[in-house]
Amino acid sequence: MWPIARLRLAGLSEEERSKPVEGWRRWFYHPIIWLLSRAVFFSLGFYWIKVKGRRANLKEAPVLVVAPHSSFLDMLVFCPAQLATVVSRSENTSLPVIGALLEFNQSVLVSRKDPESRKKAVAQLNERLTSDGYWPQMLMFPEGTTTNGSALLKFKPGAFLAGVPVQPVLLHYPNKLDTVRWTYKGTAWTEALWHTVSQPYTNMTVEFLPVYNPSEEEKKDPNLYADNVQRLMARALGVPATDHVMEGGVPVSKVGGLSLPLESPARETLTLLHKNGLGAHEVQTALDRMIDRCRSGAQGAKVSAEELASMLGLSHQQTAVHICGLYSKDDSVDLRHIYFSVAPLTGCVDLKTLLHSAFTLFNREGGGSLSERELSDLMEALVGIPQHRIAELYAAASDQNRLTEESLLRVLTAHPTFQKVTKEYLRPEEAAGTLSNGRSVNNNGSVYNNSKKSE
Repeated sequence: MWPIARLRLAGLSEEERSKPVEGWRRWFYHPIIWLLSRAVFFSLGFYWIKVKGRRANLKEAPVLVVAPHSSFLDMLVFCPAQLATVVSRSENTSLPVIGALLEFNQSVLVSRKDPESRKKAVAQLNERLTSDGYWPQMLMFPEGTTTNGSALLKFKPGAFLAGVPVQPVLLHYPNKLDTVRWTYKGTAWTEALWHTVSQPYTNMTVEFLPVYNPSEEEKKDPNLYADNVQRLMARALGVPATDHVMEGGVPVSKVGGLSLPLESPARETLTLLHKNGLGAHEVQTALDRMIDRCRSGAQGAKVSAEELASMLGLSHQQTAVHICGLYSKDDSVDLRHIYFSVAPLTGCVDLKTLLHSAFTLFNREGGGSLSERELSDLMEALVGIPQHRIAELYAAASDQNRLTEESLLRVLTAHPTFQKVTKEYLRPEEAAGTLSNGRSVNNNGSVYNNSKKSE
């Protein structure tokens, strides 16, 4: 596939590459890559693909929206979709084979790190979807990440921005033993692949639902359009439609712009500490050491996993490494994040005292008022994950561009939206056993919805 995919656009100028490939380059290379793609999955044990419904043509639906997105093996859907064009991370173009196939596919490329790249990708996407058949049909996974399929994440609006009809496509893996799905934690993709190829065969069903034609209201509001299609597909699958999205590799719900983690890093930290034999007194002593160091300012609030293990009195450093991973991307952590998220769950400090300490530490410039950036850092410490959209909370808590300790306490305890933060993340464990959607959390951080478990 690699050399043949490269040959399709070989010799074309940048201007020619910016247009859909037509003529002999399409009718000659397209069937070859399609057959080889099918052969790859056949070799993995996908001998049959059961197709339900009818795939809409380009005029009927310029874009196919596919869910649930459970694995990289979902790429098999491209065979019944006739290698529809996709949206992909620009970083993937440097990968062997994958980069060549993205070039062959004439994919829309976007860099997650570059805001300008995102704007360009959105413009390019709208241009293609509204080209009235000039560009080939597109295929998108609106969840934006992989899940275990027991619920649908909130759909991203990208596929719905142009306001054109979409065709919902459902993926089913009706196997007694599910080896396909892999998520943000648990089984790695290499294990999923190994377990899948170890089976004699794996079944897959692709179900094309009727084309969804948006109303005028949905055309004007891509988020409404996306939510309605998500609910329709969830009903067809028989699973819940959630409002959770993935940020920084973890599922979160959005409340007034804030990102609230489905699984609190603080609760998982407490569970790990208890499993390692730390009782309430030992945990409180360790927290006191943390806040004392933060207040002193002499050594700084950032510590390594080794220092954290010593501070917590852990016999195994691996537990400290795990805790660091809950709050950061490396083997170090800001002690303020651990203290301000864990302390309220232990009941060793009341909310007013907690906020006073946090306000003092994060109010770098003094003056008794937090800037928007300082509020963002403070809320990250309270909740346990980065907060990038803080404007709504800042507006609610500030008066004439001044955000005081008292006004922040008032908003977090009485505001109809933001009091959820206090109720669900800043109360002792026994008082905060449920999340905003009414699901209860057990000691392992697993989430239950009626009788169905969702990781």
